[in-house]
Amino acid sequence: MFAQDRILALNVGAGKLVLAEFGVRPGRAPELLNYGIGALGVEPDNETDASPYIVVALRDLLRERNIRPAPLLMALSGQVVFPRFVKLPPVARDKIVEMIRYEAEQNVPFPIDEVVWDYQLIGDASEGEQHAMIVAVKTENIAAAAECVAAAGLEPDLVDVAPLALYNCVRYNYPDLSGCAMVLDIGARSTNLVFIEQGRVFSRTIAVAGNAITQEIAKSFQVSFAEAESLKRQHAFVALGGVFAGAENEVADRISKIVRNVVTRLHAEISRSINFYRSQQGGSAPTRILLTGGSSVIPHMDTFFREKLQMDVEVLNPFIHVPAAATLNPQQVAKDVACLGEVVGLALRRSLACPVEINLMPPRLAQAKNFRGRLPFFGLAALGLILTMAVWALYYYRAQKDYQDQNAYVGKRVGKLQSAEKELRAAVTARDAVQQKADDLKDLTAHRTDWIRVLNGVRDCLVDGMWLTSLAPAEGRTKIVMTGFGFKDELDQALAAASGPSRPTTPGELLRDRILSQPDLFRKVTIRNDRYSTRETYLHEFTIEVTLTESLR
Repeated sequence: MFAQDRILALNVGAGKLVLAEFGVRPGRAPELLNYGIGALGVEPDNETDASPYIVVALRDLLRERNIRPAPLLMALSGQVVFPRFVKLPPVARDKIVEMIRYEAEQNVPFPIDEVVWDYQLIGDASEGEQHAMIVAVKTENIAAAAECVAAAGLEPDLVDVAPLALYNCVRYNYPDLSGCAMVLDIGARSTNLVFIEQGRVFSRTIAVAGNAITQEIAKSFQVSFAEAESLKRQHAFVALGGVFAGAENEVADRISKIVRNVVTRLHAEISRSINFYRSQQGGSAPTRILLTGGSSVIPHMDTFFREKLQMDVEVLNPFIHVPAAATLNPQQVAKDVACLGEVVGLALRRSLACPVEINLMPPRLAQAKNFRGRLPFFGLAALGLILTMAVWALYYYRAQKDYQDQNAYVGKRVGKLQSAEKELRAAVTARDAVQQKADDLKDLTAHRTDWIRVLNGVRDCLVDGMWLTSLAPAEGRTKIVMTGFGFKDELDQALAAASGPSRPTTPGELLRDRILSQPDLFRKVTIRNDRYSTRETYLHEFTIEVTLTESLR
């Protein structure tokens, strides 16, 4: 696969980051070639900057998974972005951008010059209103993320949002979704809800997730966050109304109750979000849940929400229509599937047109990237200019010398040719005179039989019982005028025998049609006289003007 067909997709969460390598072809599904999942090791109560942890984890993944740099698409956590869903009145298309900017200034909780924002029109305006989604993020958050990937030797081409990357992933892998479906992405620090409905999308972030479980375990067992996280990984499951690990495992029993208490809080927030979506956004109640996220793998999590929300719950599979390379371990991919939905959604942005295409790439970073990408071309252009000037200087020097040599040679030749020119002009004049005489003779020869052909043609066109009394040229041999008579009884018989869509009704029209049947001789016929003789009623008199073809003129 060519280098330009490789891309990297990066999703940075609160507890881990996922880096994936894809092979992409325009118009085709991307192929997962390689991936790695790295823990950040940042405690939620630790207020230190997480950037060093991200840089270290990213470098480790690049080295351990042997992933080479390539164009990078990254997703921001849903917790750091501000999605707003607005309704616009019906306006002209050229006014929508102005209205959306106004809505962004009113709805984003920061000055508009301190954020990077983008928008997506949702559905259509057939019902009189246009729905739009506005997504904004503080510029400093994007700058920090860009600095992290730059420190690891990468540079972002596109900045998406994790919930919307999941939305694109679901829309591609589940094209036949009906009704309203809800993606439940349970991460470490937050839970993302994405409502997917025909012509509608809505997302919300809830600050209850895996870290809340770990903190409750640490408080209950009086241990550090890291130790509580280890206990959670070893023993956690969602207690289902009296189904515990058993008295012989008191630790698992306590942890399962803690998990259930936190998940119950999460369920309450999800129910409020569903009610908000239905009442404020005009959506439908979801009938299906697609479960994903690192904390969604806790045992019985799907069973809990299936019972509480009374709807179908299944694990989101991002590889229904997106292939994974044969070199990858299928069992490991299936184990990590809950963490790969966002990177698949990112990869789809490069190879296919996606339903939602938000890009929060800051203009300053985009301009700097474009400038750096053009630097090699500037260098080549400068080198080309220098070489061009050198070539032109050499060419000028050689051309000047050649000109001097040619000028001397031409001067000698001109003197000889001027005398020959006089003789040639005299010969050309004599030749033209002879040619003119030859052309005149040729013209006479070519037209010597023209009038014989014309007379024969006229004779062939005469109807039985019809004769000419005169035939004379007119208008400089371009026309002839014929005058004649015909016996009425014989002409009537000829008219009765005539047929066709435009059947002639007079002897003159009959003669006209017969003349026009010879297009090689005659082009146009004008009937000047077509009546009975005033002197003799048994005779029909006619006068016809015939235009000859250009070849006879």
